[in-house]
Amino acid sequence: MNVLIITACPSGVATTFLASRGLERAAKRRGWNATVEMHSQLEPVVPIGRAALEAADLVVVAASAPVELARFIGKRVYQAPIAEALPDPDAFLTRAESGATALTAAAVAPLEAAPVVPLMPAASSPAGGGKKIVAVTACPTGVAHTFMAAEALARAGRGLGHPIRVETRGSVGAQDPLTAEEIRDAEVVILACDIEVDSSRFAGKRVWRTSTGSALKKSEQTIRDALEKAQVMSGATGHPVAAGGGAKAAGEREGGPYKHLLTGVSFMLPMVVAGGLLIALSFVFGIEAFKEEGSLAAALMRIGGGAAFKLMVPLLAGYIANSIADRPGIAPGMIGGYLASELGAGFLGGIAAGFIAGYTARALSRYVKLPASVESLKPILIIPLVASLVTGLVMIYVIGAPMAAIMSAVTGFLANMNSGNAILLGMLLGAMMCFDLGGPINKAAYTFGVGLLSAGAGSYGPMAAIMAAGMVPPIGMGLASLLARNKFSKPEREAGKASLVLGLCFISEGAIPFMAKDPLRVIPVSILGGALTGALSMFFGVQLMAPHGGLFVLLIPNAVNHVLLYLLSIAAGSLVVGAGYALVKTGKAELPGATAPTQSKAWGMGAGDDRAAA
Repeated sequence: MNVLIITACPSGVATTFLASRGLERAAKRRGWNATVEMHSQLEPVVPIGRAALEAADLVVVAASAPVELARFIGKRVYQAPIAEALPDPDAFLTRAESGATALTAAAVAPLEAAPVVPLMPAASSPAGGGKKIVAVTACPTGVAHTFMAAEALARAGRGLGHPIRVETRGSVGAQDPLTAEEIRDAEVVILACDIEVDSSRFAGKRVWRTSTGSALKKSEQTIRDALEKAQVMSGATGHPVAAGGGAKAAGEREGGPYKHLLTGVSFMLPMVVAGGLLIALSFVFGIEAFKEEGSLAAALMRIGGGAAFKLMVPLLAGYIANSIADRPGIAPGMIGGYLASELGAGFLGGIAAGFIAGYTARALSRYVKLPASVESLKPILIIPLVASLVTGLVMIYVIGAPMAAIMSAVTGFLANMNSGNAILLGMLLGAMMCFDLGGPINKAAYTFGVGLLSAGAGSYGPMAAIMAAGMVPPIGMGLASLLARNKFSKPEREAGKASLVLGLCFISEGAIPFMAKDPLRVIPVSILGGALTGALSMFFGVQLMAPHGGLFVLLIPNAVNHVLLYLLSIAAGSLVVGAGYALVKTGKAELPGATAPTQSKAWGMGAGDDRAAA
């Protein structure tokens, strides 16, 4: 069969080429004779010749910008946004073959009058029937997933013809915050959040909740699901509670214990990072310099170890409770967390205190009914008082001692384990860090390492293994794109460079584009490299004071002991991943979404933003 393929994106840069090459290869695999016409700003358009046009049995138009269609009148034509052709060109051609219809003169005018994806939809009436969408993205660390998910949603919204505005709630707080007018005009709200965020401003709107991972990997499906399945959220300011029979289907505040735990960890993390680095700075003057009263080293140790590390467990417990019960849970949660620290129960006790306080406060809020005259006292007096009393008594008389015994056993095991146990623990933690690159298993290992920092000296080894292993997949993917350049397309090589830089910063998500494209090869080699790095780090007895920062932490003297051995561990695992993937990778496959657009603050994504993406 003779097929004509026409591709065009708004900026006419990379997306045009990616789609045309993917469709051309898919057509050849089917035995079709394909002729391609690309609309690009980088080189003149070469129109399809008369002979090819007359012989064509099918015309496939993958375009998000106007193309001249009158020449195809009478031919079987299939037209769709270019974004639909990128993920699976074979499936796209299957739809084209079955869904193509004869093009008539009456159909040409409206098709050419408006692009498939409008560049700048009008604020009051989006062109092409697009529906206004607002979204919020947030992940526990607020670094990579938050912004990658935002960019993926922005790109998918543009590809589907829906103007979208995304607010990111990262480690530096809210960026590009949504305005009241934007929320009011939105058709649907997407909350792609792995932690709890204040959703009271969306009361009365149709809300769809999902994870950052889902928004990143299945962005178009996320938008479609939101438009089809989102449910109206009820509630008042300060009480963002989804209600109604369909609210749970859309994902309500009760996101489950895992989400509440990640919320607490996300608020605790800056405290741990700051405290760990301050402790490391005190070691610049000597390992025991802090023992000299009145010295700068003593002051740094007092700030980092005496204040920051003492507050980390109360902060963890307080915001776990806040995630469960909103603001009434903070006070009892922090009180329970402080008691956990005083009782020696550590971060395990803090987690228990947070859940006890949160669920107690929520039960009081929901089930204790008071006269209207004293109802206003419930959130500021009755709930904090009763929940704090219950949490405190449970911690002192029930939970505290067993949790303290468990923490003592864990820290004792870490301090006295032999090299064989250390290697096994390092292998396990390293493999977990590389299994899903920021997913639940990765976060479980990371949370374990962060929590152990509260136990003090002797518990810094697992954190070193965890951070080192988390750096390996993105560094390895970058190395693979350099070692086997002929197996990687140009977009993949560019993604490899970005992945390498992100890996050095301990942002494991830099390898996600490669994992999403080729999981059966990327995941096994990543696990192998991560396990090796974790095992070597634990075997060498490396200890790390801060839970983030990548190689930049090494700039602080004594933040990491055995620096050269630590670098050797990371290099060994990265080489295993890089060489392994370079060896097993086959062909030259494009990476859809390897480059991400710069998010626009306007409803519609302009041509400049398209150029960044395409």
